[in-house]
Amino acid sequence: MILSLLKRNLRVYFRDRATVFFSMLGVIIIIGLYLMFLGVSIAGFGAAAGENARFMMDSWIMGGVIAAASITTAMGAFGTMVDDTQKKIIRDFEASPVRRWQLVLAYVLSSIIIGIIMTVFTFLLAEVYILINGGALVSLWSLIKLLGLVILSVSASSALVFFVTTFLKTANAFSTVSTILGTIVGFLTGAYIPIGLLPDPVQAVIRIFPVSHSAVLFRKIMIAEAVDLDLIGAGVRTDLGIDFAYGTTIMPVWGHILILLATAVVFFGLSVVVIANRKHKK
Repeated sequence: MILSLLKRNLRVYFRDRATVFFSMLGVIIIIGLYLMFLGVSIAGFGAAAGENARFMMDSWIMGGVIAAASITTAMGAFGTMVDDTQKKIIRDFEASPVRRWQLVLAYVLSSIIIGIIMTVFTFLLAEVYILINGGALVSLWSLIKLLGLVILSVSASSALVFFVTTFLKTANAFSTVSTILGTIVGFLTGAYIPIGLLPDPVQAVIRIFPVSHSAVLFRKIMIAEAVDLDLIGAGVRTDLGIDFAYGTTIMPVWGHILILLATAVVFFGLSVVVIANRKHKK
């Protein structure tokens, strides 16, 4: 039964080209700004990489782009759930032998699957872009780590947007939230402006969001393909969002991973509580 619901949700998503496009809108905006303006403004940060400066900075921006895709595409996938709710289609499901937990699980799993597919697609485009501009493809070990990170990042993002979506009743409300997310995701990942150039209060806010921790991990892996991270000054690494500094302490890789895991567990749990309470009230 869950498999049938999954197939149905996937078909509904990919059949609607507008939904797919707007899911990728934040990514498209970031890449467009980078091609037109950002590449010039951040070129100085790549001095430590020498002849690989372009490779390093392309890897930096694409790390943020991939992280952004992991949350915007997961958000777009939940549009099916909101649409089903508004059109009362969900009542038809509830009147059938399908259990409510199966229905909810199908929405969540389809969001994760769609998020993974679209984020991997974004990664492939990023690799092509880097290769065209004189860079190199990531190594096999880095590829394995990136794919694992995609799954983790999409799962955490899906949990977060699922919690938000449980409070949205109409397609208009969902569209508004999706547009806002697509607009600000570049700031959350430090892609529009390097984090170090923003005021301290804004940097503190950015470090709260799970997607920013995904961006850090993506950048660490991808930039290491262009230059040894130890050759980049500590100040430059924190300014570019390759490291997150809390006072004099640099958050280790396992800290970022723990935050993503905790986000997935906590927000999926909160979403279940919200849905359970809503069913109890009915």
